Amino acid sequence: MLKTDYLSQLRQRNPLIHNITNIVVANYVANGLLALGASPIMSSAVEEMDELPAICQALVINIGTLTAEQVKAMLIAGKAANRHGIPVVLDPVGVGATCFRQQTVAQLLQEIQFSAIRGNAGEMAYLANVNWQTKGVDVGQGDADLDHVAKKIAQQYRCTAVISGAIDVISDGKQLAHIQNGTPLFPHITGSGCLLSAVCGAFLAVAQQHDFPALVEAATAYAIAGELAAKNLQPQQVGQFYTALLDKLATLDSTQVQQLARIDDD
Repeated sequence: MLKTDYLSQLRQRNPLIHNITNIVVANYVANGLLALGASPIMSSAVEEMDELPAICQALVINIGTLTAEQVKAMLIAGKAANRHGIPVVLDPVGVGATCFRQQTVAQLLQEIQFSAIRGNAGEMAYLANVNWQTKGVDVGQGDADLDHVAKKIAQQYRCTAVISGAIDVISDGKQLAHIQNGTPLFPHITGSGCLLSAVCGAFLAVAQQHDFPALVEAATAYAIAGELAAKNLQPQQVGQFYTALLDKLATLDSTQVQQLARIDDD
């Protein structure tokens, strides 16, 4: 059972979340944050990366459609965010797919302190140097112990690791949580994971460095919104789910999250 209510704080404070994200999902992520109660700013202009962290409450870095110019922006913004003490989230989309992505993520992890890293099992297994078969940005297949993967990433990079999937796994290196909420429709729409990373950023923005419980609540609330959006939909109704998820993020309340949460804590 959840003992926190960061969702209410988020809606009261309306934090400004800076997203350096990919062109495929920028609109959906922005609308998802607005629905949840946060304010998005979507920018990767190098010229303003040093200034934005001073007015934002969190930074989310997503490498989905990576360019060399964007890498420069990420590094500048990430270092500025660290200086200003705001949380930074990394979404290492398809990190194992190409050398460019691998090299970029290695550099980001070396030069920026992240509060959270959120990815699917394939992406996170790559970061943990665990064998896993991936295809592009898809989750792929493997039989690694995801509890071990999450703990290893959290300990190595001094952050909280969030592995999203049929069961979400979250660890800060010591604590561990499994979130059983969700829907099989999530992988069938573009941007569901990217939006979750932004939602993580929004919850961290109001968590006052209580990162682990904030991320457990963030992932749980998002998964429950998905469950509610998928209710009464057929597996093929992905377009309706795409829209319904935004609606449920907007109407979701703390009572629903408390009542519907299915969390196993270790």
